[in-house]
Amino acid sequence: MTFNGKYEMESEKNYDELMNMPGLPSDAIEKGHNFKIVMEVQQDRQNFTWSQHYPGGHSMTNKFIIGKECDMETMGGKKFKATVQIKGGKLVADFPNYHQTSEIMGDKLVEISTIGGVTYEPVYKRLA
Repeated sequence: MTFNGKYEMESEKNYDELMNMPGLPSDAIEKGHNFKIVMEVQQDRQNFTWSQHYPGGHSMTNKFIIGKECDMETMGGKKFKATVQIKGGKLVADFPNYHQTSEIMGDKLVEISTIGGVTYEPVYKRLA
């Protein structure tokens, strides 16, 4: 399964629950509802470049190789090490206090992230 492509957020489940965890103010949470995050994925066999572009020009890029521990960074700038695997056609990553799967379903990129008992599910539609 190839993940190559450019995707734009189409929908999400449990956004409010996720954003309430760190105690963000309600106006900041509401503002985030209007963000159209664009995800760009470049895959060359086992090598990935995974970029997220946010409104206002902020971007975050992580590069990883399937099965090898790699340095990564969160949206907030926290650095950590993680190993991404492929299981059943899905990318699977266990980060500190965080589990994520990513898979292609038709023309969509579907992510499922579990953080502290909250499951967040953004869906991105393919743009290119």
